Order: sequence, then C-alpha cells, then structure tokens
Amino acid sequence: MKRLFLIPVIAALASIVGIALVTLLSASGGSKIEATKPEQLGYRGVGMVLNHDPKTQRAQAPLHAIPEPEPPPEIDPANPPILAKDKYLNIQVLTDLNTQEFSRLMQALTVWVSPEEGCAYCHNPKYLASDEKYPKVVARHMLQMTRNINEGWKKHVGNTGVTCYTCHRGQPVPSGDWFEFIGNEKDQLAMLGHRFGQNHPGIETVGNTSLPYDPLTIFLKDKDSPSIRVQGERALAGENRRSVKQSEHTYGLMIYMSQSLGVNCTFCHNTRAAANWEQSSPQRVTAWYGIRMVRDINSTYLHSVGSLLPLYRMNASGDYPKVACATCHKGVGKPLNGISMLNDYPALAVEARLPYAGGPKTYDQVAEVNPFKIENKGKDPKSLESQ
Repeated sequence: MKRLFLIPVIAALASIVGIALVTLLSASGGSKIEATKPEQLGYRGVGMVLNHDPKTQRAQAPLHAIPEPEPPPEIDPANPPILAKDKYLNIQVLTDLNTQEFSRLMQALTVWVSPEEGCAYCHNPKYLASDEKYPKVVARHMLQMTRNINEGWKKHVGNTGVTCYTCHRGQPVPSGDWFEFIGNEKDQLAMLGHRFGQNHPGIETVGNTSLPYDPLTIFLKDKDSPSIRVQGERALAGENRRSVKQSEHTYGLMIYMSQSLGVNCTFCHNTRAAANWEQSSPQRVTAWYGIRMVRDINSTYLHSVGSLLPLYRMNASGDYPKVACATCHKGVGKPLNGISMLNDYPALAVEARLPYAGGPKTYDQVAEVNPFKIENKGKDPKSLESQ
C-alpha cells in the first residue's frame, strides 16, 4: 500500500520539475548550450586538446580589440623635422624620435593609458616639461621597460612585441596586477589553528582551491625567486627541499597561469609525461622565458619604481603593484589574440635608453637632479595629483 501511495507523489513531483524546466527554457528563449570547439595541440590519444568556448570568446572580444593606429606623420623631405629633444624641454627617454614621431606616440599613449584624463594625467598643461606629477616620471621607466621587452625578450614576445596598450587597455592602472601578502591576516584562525598560507576560500589567484594562495610572491617576485619544481631529483631527502607543500605552491602557480591564458594544462604539457621537456609543446619553452621576463620586469622596473608611487597606489601593507601573466594575457593564449601593434609604433622596438644612470629616484631625489622638479621638492606626490 505504501508503494502504491508513492506513485502519485512521484508523478506530481515529476510534473513540477517538468513545468520548472519549461519555464526556465522559455525565460532563456529556448537557447541551446553552445558546444565548445576543440583544437588538437599534440599527439593523438593523449588528451592534447584545447577547448575554446565561443560564448566566452564573444564576451572577451571588446577587451582584446585594438584601437585604430594614429595617422603616420607626413614628412617633407625638403624640410625634415628635428629631434624632439632639440625642440622640447626635459626629453629623457625618447631622445631618438623627431618631433612628429614624438607627438604621434604621445597621442597614442593618451589613448592607451588615459583616454578620459588626457594629457593632464601625466602633464601640467600649463608647463609640459614639469615633472610635478608622478605618472610622468613613472611613464619614463615604463617606456624603457617596453623597449627592453621588445628587444631583449623576443624568445617570449617574438616579433609581435608589446606596447603600453598590451597591459593598460585604456586604463591608467592595468588589470592583472598583484601585491604580496604581508603578515598572516588570512592565516590566523584563533583556536582553530593556523592555515600556513593556504586553505583559504575565495582566492581567485589559485582558482578558489585550497592550494597556497600566494604563489606569485614565491615564484615571480624577482630574479632571485626559486626554481619551479614538483619533485626532487634525488631519492633521499638530505638537502632536497621539494616537499609536498612546495609542490602545492607549484600547482597553485600552474592554476594561475592556466586561468591567465584561458587554457588548460595541455597547452604546455603532455598529459602522459608532464615533466618531460622533449614531449612538451613549444608553448612550454615560450612560457619558461615568460616567467623569467616577468621576474626581470618586477626586479628591474617595478621594484624601483615603487618608491615613486603615492600611498594610494599601494596595498594596505604598503606593497607596490607587480605584473604577472594576467597583466598582459587577460584570459587568452596570446595577448590581444596575437595581433601586433608594434609595426605601427616602431619607436617602441628600439634599444632602451636609461634616463637615470643610478636607476629610478625617489620624488625628492628627482627634484635634486631635475631642474623641472625643484619647485615641488619635498611635497607629497598625492597632493600634486589634482594640480
């Protein structure tokens, strides 16, 4: 009797579920789930496949669209332009450009970095030579960095190269920057113990997993970062420091890289022999150079530029922003889907010139050596932001 009683109950529940499904389909216009598009990357039968989601690609398309290039300068052979440094004051990096090339690149920088604020984001409109605004001083070093990447890191960026737009995408501060976790604010659990840098929910860097949540500081902070390993090369422990926890840091970094490029592990690794370089894809070699390029950028440029930044550009612990894979890639295997902007702006592909022999200076030190900064010596950079 009990079984007979359950039959109409089950039928009623099935009807309710069916009505709910019909309602959901009607609300969504009856649209079907769009199939992913697989791309074979390696040998057959080993899962070397990259799945492309058309819906995600369409949603990301505006982010990866490039702006129209500035019109090329029209140069009169009978009256060639002079070098910008010979006409304008306080030119310290782009000393090899003529006035027309210089003005064209400055206009492009405005579109790439500060389309809303315009030239005034870096310059005092009443006195363009002044260094009173910190973004102008920082921009010099970023131009050095861009030229250095295009000339010194071709094994990662190839001939495609990078421009300011590769990272900035129309924003003064690029997305995808990151800060070091200082202290144990995420680790302390009172009576429940200590997390020791992992097992914290909601950390997107490692895909919301329980893995160590700050692999970027360990592996990408500077040139002295340790090698990225999963296991040791010797059977006995001894001085072998490749512990399970250190392996988890590596997996956390791999998840971050996978998310940053919008790919899965097989983009670089062969599923049957993930550690074997001979059986890996060419992208793994490119990534190897990319890791070292990021370390070089953070060590050579962003670490020293951090002294030029006002406090509101730091995190709560006073750390400066750094770059990693997501800063350029933003969810695709090749930044801007592999479209090069460098051909339109060859000025960014020449050898970098250092404006300061001793590297970037603090705001007060810039005032000491730069006559265009003396008027603001000792002032808080933040107080100059609105000037």
